[in-house]
Amino acid sequence: MQLTDTPPAENDVKYSAPSKLLYIDNLKIALTILVVLHHAFITYGAPGGWYFTDKTTHGGAVIPMTIFVAVNQSFFMGFFFFISAYFTAPSLQKKGAARFVADRLKRLGIPLLFYSFILSPALSYIVYRFAKGHQITYLQYLGGFDGWIDFGVLWFVAALLLFSLVFVLISLTSKTKAPQSGKAPSAWGIILFAAGLGMASYIVRIVFPVGWVLKPVGFQLGHFLQYIAMFGMGILASRSNWLNGFELKTGRLFAWLAVFMILVVFPVMFLVKESTHSDIETFSGQGRWQSLMYACWEQFTGIFIMAALLIIARHRLTRQSTIGKSMSRAAFGVYIFHPLVLISLSVIAINWPIDPGYKLLIVGPLAVACSFLLSFILVKIPGVNKII
Repeated sequence: MQLTDTPPAENDVKYSAPSKLLYIDNLKIALTILVVLHHAFITYGAPGGWYFTDKTTHGGAVIPMTIFVAVNQSFFMGFFFFISAYFTAPSLQKKGAARFVADRLKRLGIPLLFYSFILSPALSYIVYRFAKGHQITYLQYLGGFDGWIDFGVLWFVAALLLFSLVFVLISLTSKTKAPQSGKAPSAWGIILFAAGLGMASYIVRIVFPVGWVLKPVGFQLGHFLQYIAMFGMGILASRSNWLNGFELKTGRLFAWLAVFMILVVFPVMFLVKESTHSDIETFSGQGRWQSLMYACWEQFTGIFIMAALLIIARHRLTRQSTIGKSMSRAAFGVYIFHPLVLISLSVIAINWPIDPGYKLLIVGPLAVACSFLLSFILVKIPGVNKII
């Protein structure tokens, strides 16, 4: 992420007209790429569950993979909820409740049904047939398949649909007029918000530790407090025009704070884990003091990263190339279909005579590129392009 002024356009690059929202499009592209890489890292060594894994055992590879996934988890899904919510209130105001709900049911509900009933069983079959070597046809596999309600990575879409419908209900029943402008939060206010979110997350994780999943929708309730909070912050930021009120120096401050949390505090947390002989589950919840440490680290790191990216992008990433515009248009399709691309590539790479850590260096970038290429094609298809 550049902190300097955006360079002039080269002769062979076309830029779209400047827009105050292009920086959010650029952030959406970056977050979508991180989603694909996040699952690639889990495939090849980082902690976490995925359809297919081929994990390395080399500590020199596992440690950076773990850091990458932990840092991602601290902010990227909460950031998606913030960005989605930022456009929710204006969309509801423009369309009205009935049309807004109908649009959300189409744009979010149809992908949920498609993923659960078509894509999810296909993904499971690819692993069952080509990774595990079971010699059966797809129709035979479907005959014994019982996981029809499975949103997979689209748990986010299910949650977004739920949050949107709740917001509509609140908007229709609330008699309080929402503010249309307001002063942006101070740096100290954001820090205190992160601290409160960390403490609240620790309390929630006493009952719902990290890794506990609400089936069949796939919600990890140990992370959901941040998602709900960031959806609410997105609504407030949109209505109060917060994002235009931050100075660049505030973004740089949060960038340095995020670096401190990652490069200094995380290693300290790792040393605590090793010196106390604690396993990963000790940091997940159930009221342990290590889980308080992790919950606070996660929320401070995530909020600092989100604040830094939003503010710096608002000042520095206000231009977008033609390719960037196409990538932004394809981002939702990438989110839906990247499991198909990543799983197919990682299954193809099973017998490569190299350590899985090296496979990541090849499969990860390929999965990103091929997912975008597939989505570029899909958004050109009539009918499909009205949904994704």
